[in-house]
Amino acid sequence: MRQPGDRAPAPGPLALVQDLLNTVDIEAGRDRLRTIAELTAFAAAHGATGLSFTDSDVTETRRFREALRDACRGHTGNEVPSASAAALRYTLATSPLLLTIDATGAARAVPATGLGGSAALIAEVAAAILNAATAGTWPRLKACAAHRCQWVYYDHSPAGRGRWCTMSVCGSRAKMRVYRAARSVGPSAG
Repeated sequence: MRQPGDRAPAPGPLALVQDLLNTVDIEAGRDRLRTIAELTAFAAAHGATGLSFTDSDVTETRRFREALRDACRGHTGNEVPSASAAALRYTLATSPLLLTIDATGAARAVPATGLGGSAALIAEVAAAILNAATAGTWPRLKACAAHRCQWVYYDHSPAGRGRWCTMSVCGSRAKMRVYRAARSVGPSAG
């Protein structure tokens, strides 16, 4: 998926999480996960073929997506709303993971076998998050601080303190608002 400002996407499996979160364009009012066909196409495009979904899977995936967006807003210093934290706990509990150890001794989380529908897709996302958390990359997946945007981007900056999906659009808008607010107040009396 093309990123604003030509940012590089999230590395490895974390790109799945980023792509899921960006299936909605809040500013434009477009959602690409409204139907069973759209969810099936998204899953297939990310290697999760052979899954069948229901309308409730679409609803569950969208609810998970928005709660997960709030978690990514937490990476920029915002508190994750308790309703979102509860939704994540509930949804992740229905999408179990297993710990595997490969021939080199490396450990990673994988979805449990036998899952179907949204539980299987969400388990893939959960495994990507857990593996990214272990690698230390999970906190760099952030939701743009611009309320009208909230595009999820991967913060590649050395210090990891990025706040906007792109400085040239959302960052500039925010700085302009601050500038205009300061100008409207006028010079302070001294």
